[in-house]
Amino acid sequence: MGKRGRSGGHNAMSKETKVALIAVTAGAVVAGVGITAYALVGGGSDGSGDEPLSPKQLQAKPLSKAEVEQTTDKFLAAWAKGDAAGAARLTDDSVAAKAALTSYQKDAHLTGVRFTPGKGAGAKVPFKVAATVSYEGKSKPYAYDSALTVVRTLTGKPVVDWQPDVVHPGLKAGDILRAGEAGTPPIKAVDRNGGPLTAEKYPSMASVLDGLREKFGEKAGGSAGIELQIVRAKPEKGEAKSKDDKDAKDDGKALPDKTLLTLSEGTPGTVKTTISPTAQAAAEREVAKRSRAAIVVLKPSTGEILAAANSNPSGMNVALQGSLAPGSTMKIVTASMLLEKGLAGIDKPHPCPKYFTSGGWKFQNVEEFEIKGGTFRTSFAASCNTAFISQAGKLGDGDLTKQAQEVFGLGRGNWQIGVPSFDGAVPVQQAAQKAASLIGQGGVRMNPLNVASIIATAKTGVFKQPYLVSPEVDGRQLATASRTLDPKAHAQLRELLAYTATNGSAAEAMASLGGDIGGKTGSAEVDGQKDPNGWFTAWRGDIAAAAVMQEGGRGGKSSGPLVAAVLGAVG
Repeated sequence: MGKRGRSGGHNAMSKETKVALIAVTAGAVVAGVGITAYALVGGGSDGSGDEPLSPKQLQAKPLSKAEVEQTTDKFLAAWAKGDAAGAARLTDDSVAAKAALTSYQKDAHLTGVRFTPGKGAGAKVPFKVAATVSYEGKSKPYAYDSALTVVRTLTGKPVVDWQPDVVHPGLKAGDILRAGEAGTPPIKAVDRNGGPLTAEKYPSMASVLDGLREKFGEKAGGSAGIELQIVRAKPEKGEAKSKDDKDAKDDGKALPDKTLLTLSEGTPGTVKTTISPTAQAAAEREVAKRSRAAIVVLKPSTGEILAAANSNPSGMNVALQGSLAPGSTMKIVTASMLLEKGLAGIDKPHPCPKYFTSGGWKFQNVEEFEIKGGTFRTSFAASCNTAFISQAGKLGDGDLTKQAQEVFGLGRGNWQIGVPSFDGAVPVQQAAQKAASLIGQGGVRMNPLNVASIIATAKTGVFKQPYLVSPEVDGRQLATASRTLDPKAHAQLRELLAYTATNGSAAEAMASLGGDIGGKTGSAEVDGQKDPNGWFTAWRGDIAAAAVMQEGGRGGKSSGPLVAAVLGAVG
């Protein structure tokens, strides 16, 4: 390691310094590591001769480049030589850090660990890890990237801000790295035609394949191999297993263990899915062209999931597990309720003013448009917010929740699609929040899977729980709705969606598609975002799809072309 120099009264590391910390075995001497002691200049104050700094002032004092580099060096050096306790003392949570770093040695069976810090940005320092995984005579090299952040304690001491992902970027609280015989046999997932489903061919299938293995590995007839895995924490009953992702909330269902490296192959069992290779390829291709997009394609007559894709396949599976306000796509559910209750009729006069106040909140339409002398058909096709808000006072607090659960099968937490998923949420709300829920805001939460199911139910009139693996494989019971949509209301709802796809807000996106089509646009405002999330859902024949583009803006312009392109490719 390079020598320390003096610069501006503080210790500093040469920019050209490269750090390679090498641990041969736990407790061995680290080769080539020489760390010079470091002390703050001054006598218990900020060096200016003023009164000593308070704890909060000390903690807020900016970190120097030398402090960041030296803290990083010491921490990685201790970790490299297997000194879990010593490394943990250089963090702001020594108990959690010691447990994690001890597990790193004991459970992951990593030897010859080398750390190479990269060029940091401020207090955050990226570093590369290279090691060998060895277990029962099987060995393979393993390398990955991670990062740490240096912070200052109340005493002014620079330390590593301890987070589980310092050890490995895939770790969350309570997770560990473990090498050994995999608890679950591997699987060979195939599409509906028997072709292989791999993450290399379909990047968005990576998390789905992990979920399929966890669910069906023991039942598919395979045998386990030896692997390095991220083993997920086992939550207490009712406790979420992972933290929220910035893109969407996790629904608390278990994330599957993740294989990082295979030392010896097990014997995989075969699991057949409902995925269409044509639909999945089209979905992957289209989301890859966009930012923060997710789409699900399914078959309304059966509920079979034909495709699920995310533009960030290594992040949260927003397509199946996202939890986002669905905006005006929720008006499909609301419209079905108004039609059944006689509060709207497809060609009956219906108000669409610029503004409407409900529960003390003033609601308005996009760009403050209004429709004078219009019908429910024109209001729905134009996605008029106030046409729905104006009916809030005539509805009970639980009416929308009841409609969503009983007719559309949403929000009961009982879908079993074959991998972890979120079933939507339509909570009972009051006053302004009740009104906002009617247009897909308030506490309503959905993902593309839920919204695709909504339009599929609107098309057929009967809820079919979506599924990725046939229930015949494991005998699980699919969720059902309490009742079907009233036939008269169903006929009107279908006509509204068909009209919207040909003459309303969805028409521009659907212009290239003919035949039996229907669609609905949606935009959902999100606090802290400049642009709303753009939603779009549509059917063409016996294929339905829904997509969201976070911060994409108006749904017809953002997610509309995505859905139309995939429907066109599949049809």
